[in-house]
Amino acid sequence: MKVQNKVIVVTGGGSGIGRELVLQLVQRGARVAALDINETTLNETLQMAGELGKNISTHVVNIADRAAVEALPEQVIAAHGSVDGVINNAGIIQQFIKVNDLPYNQIERIMNINFYGVLYMVKSFLPHLLKRPQAHIVNLSSMGAFLPVPGQSLYGATKAAVKLLTEALNSELLATNVRVTLVMPGAIATNIMSNSGLMTKEEQDKQVKEAKGGMKTTTAKVAAQTILDGMEKDAYHVFIGPDAKMMDLLTRLNPKAAAKLIYKQMGALLK
Repeated sequence: MKVQNKVIVVTGGGSGIGRELVLQLVQRGARVAALDINETTLNETLQMAGELGKNISTHVVNIADRAAVEALPEQVIAAHGSVDGVINNAGIIQQFIKVNDLPYNQIERIMNINFYGVLYMVKSFLPHLLKRPQAHIVNLSSMGAFLPVPGQSLYGATKAAVKLLTEALNSELLATNVRVTLVMPGAIATNIMSNSGLMTKEEQDKQVKEAKGGMKTTTAKVAAQTILDGMEKDAYHVFIGPDAKMMDLLTRLNPKAAAKLIYKQMGALLK
């Protein structure tokens, strides 16, 4: 679906990939409803859009709050007149610790935001999308959905759930006007750990650099461009970064070897 003159909802629009998605969408001629739990960073995104900010509405919401999400379609339609697409980008990461040491409050928070947040958004907006001549749902999963990352077991489990949910939605909606795209990013240069409340930005940069030996990450700007290109091509899967593409291939060829390789790269992050 071409995004020009369409109304697109973006979760996590206050930072990282979400911010870039909002900015690039309006540059491509779309109108955007930008969602985030952080009002300050959401307003920063709006300011960064400059004159194009007139095509953006901002909505402060916790996507893990089902009632709040269910109220969103009316708010978006009131602001823009319609809604044509949803990009479920928002998500958090967990502490780099083993399942045995992960407290239930973290487990529930990760599940509520990463999985139920996506589900609430889909369930709330899909009835409206089905009424449009063209519509699109884009869900961000992760390389961790098909590759086990030590110390990120629950994060990976939520992203694997998003992966299968998205692929099933694609099949369920084949006979409709709604297209569905699954995005699986590799290592992206964002503030996901600090935004998840786990550490400061400086601590995140230091820890990830040490664990990956300075391995190159994909920028949020490139990630957003890749996502929107895939959306406009009605892509089934979108892999972001050479690491995601390589590990997808290796996982399918030799899953045990792939798991050992990622352990060697990421094991240093385990506490």
